[in-house]
Amino acid sequence: MPVIITFIAAVFVFSAVIAIHEFGHFLVAKLCGVQVNEFSIGMGPVLCKRVHKGTQYSIRALPVGGFVALEGEESPESQQAEERSTPSAADGGSSPDRETPGMTETPAEGEKPAGIPLNDAPVWQRALIMAAGAFMNFLLGFVVMVALIATQSDPITSKVIYQVDENALCGQTGLQAGDKIVAVNNRRCFVANDILYELMRTEDYTADFTVLRDGKTVELPGVRFDTWQDDSGETHMTLGFTVYGIKKTPMNVIKEAGNSVLYYGRIIFTSLTDLLRGRESINDLSGPVGIVTAIGQAASYGVRDLFELLVLITVNLGIFNLLPFPALDGGKVVFLLIEGVTGHAVPEKIQSGLTLAAFALLFGLMIFATYNDILRLVTGAM
Repeated sequence: MPVIITFIAAVFVFSAVIAIHEFGHFLVAKLCGVQVNEFSIGMGPVLCKRVHKGTQYSIRALPVGGFVALEGEESPESQQAEERSTPSAADGGSSPDRETPGMTETPAEGEKPAGIPLNDAPVWQRALIMAAGAFMNFLLGFVVMVALIATQSDPITSKVIYQVDENALCGQTGLQAGDKIVAVNNRRCFVANDILYELMRTEDYTADFTVLRDGKTVELPGVRFDTWQDDSGETHMTLGFTVYGIKKTPMNVIKEAGNSVLYYGRIIFTSLTDLLRGRESINDLSGPVGIVTAIGQAASYGVRDLFELLVLITVNLGIFNLLPFPALDGGKVVFLLIEGVTGHAVPEKIQSGLTLAAFALLFGLMIFATYNDILRLVTGAM
């Protein structure tokens, strides 16, 4: 049963975050008048499909992923879609009602492509199309957070200290009831979880705080926290203070949801920075196996935990795709910015070479991360 739950939960999460990403590309391409040859949910052989206004809408057998095939786009899906929709001399042309599994259907008789090739669109429109997928990932995270916060039984947690525990070390070294925590270790705190996350990253259980006290900004360097040890000898921090709750009005829910998306984005950027700085080991990277394992664990805890993980994954996907790295949407946007500034497109040979090298690097990282995932599973099972 846990395996089935993990499978269903993983399919749901992956399908949701990738489908909404591809829908972003699809929607903005349509709004910009670019021809979309196919919008597919899933990968592999076609299960069912329909052609409407020159676009094939399909559901495919493998319930993970999806893609948007744009006319003139240099991607495997788009090129295959264009080739499949073009009659060949060998078969004497494709009839409108002829269907081959996994093939893109040609438009119905009298139905013509409704848009222009991608490269005929202005540079700014192409950049919007490339960035739209990531934007939809952020939007999905925001909408899910609104639903989670609105339906939770507890009030929204504020950043204003309600009470400092008696004799707590953090109170003796600076914090007071009524302080509104603005930043910890010079990192702005959007939500209460930001405070906890930054304190978890402290190495000596000491942190620098910036607070609002009586309407004035006050710097509190070197705030220290009490610690305790468990039975295994591991040291833990004691927070030593509590914060106020906030009433769940529609405006407060929306504000908290937006700040929560920023919080998840902060976690991702911080983790990447720590990895590049050597603070975190590359062995901590997780690939598809690790993500599926985490999804299964979240699903076993409950629906809310699963949806919170979905928010983290969709924000992660949005940020990752916007990185200025060839083969990602952010890399394509960089090429388009260069074209917009210089008036000349980056030569296709250079784009293809960089993209191929980037794909090889990403694929290598995925294999390495998957190896780590499997090793952790085997070690944990022993």
